[in-house]
Amino acid sequence: MLNAVLLQVVMNPADTVKKVVTTAQDVGASLPPEKTEVSITLGQLLVKGGYVMIPIGILMLLAIYVFIERMIIVSRTGKGDRSFMDNIRDMIASGNIDSAKALCRNTRGPQARMVEKGISRLGKPIKEIEEAMEDVGKLELYRLEKNLGILSIVGRVAPMLGFIGTIVGVINIFYKISLTNSVDIAVISDGLYQKMITSAAGLAVGIFAFICYHIIHIMIDKIVNRMETSSVQFIDLLYQPGK
Repeated sequence: MLNAVLLQVVMNPADTVKKVVTTAQDVGASLPPEKTEVSITLGQLLVKGGYVMIPIGILMLLAIYVFIERMIIVSRTGKGDRSFMDNIRDMIASGNIDSAKALCRNTRGPQARMVEKGISRLGKPIKEIEEAMEDVGKLELYRLEKNLGILSIVGRVAPMLGFIGTIVGVINIFYKISLTNSVDIAVISDGLYQKMITSAAGLAVGIFAFICYHIIHIMIDKIVNRMETSSVQFIDLLYQPGK
């Protein structure tokens, strides 16, 4: 058999080459086509989410803005002088009230404003001084928590919008099926893209806002703790003999 093939190649080389080429083409045609990798960018993926992605994106930008703004304000407020109350105690003990007031005005932070209010009420009943300092503390806490409720709202609304996108995607699938009267994978895939992308985006924004909200709250709680400590130290100073 091998000798016959070799003899045919020697006698008719052109015909033999032609047959080999034809056979190779037939084999190549029978093989399955090579798979090509199709990549998609994040922007293209988000676009497939549909119009519901617009309000979700707005909520994301709003959450980022509020978080950065509150982070800056609370961080600046939290930087207090650790020796502040010691200096106040020494000044009041020596009767230097004006210097104590000046120190409060020149010190940044809510605890300084609380103590300044208490110093301005010296000579009045201690109960009245406590109430005045508590009122200042409430105002300072309100300033720290300003706009913080927006993060809470975003954390609740964003997942709901994602759920709405899920419903819209399912409606889109059945609507296109009713138009074509056939279950086509292309028709279903568009609706599924919208369904899953909006759900994931809504949950992601909600989780982000939730985390930011509690980060700011933890920072505020530390400041409130220092305010309460300063208030207690100041009231204790008033209860000391001779004050």
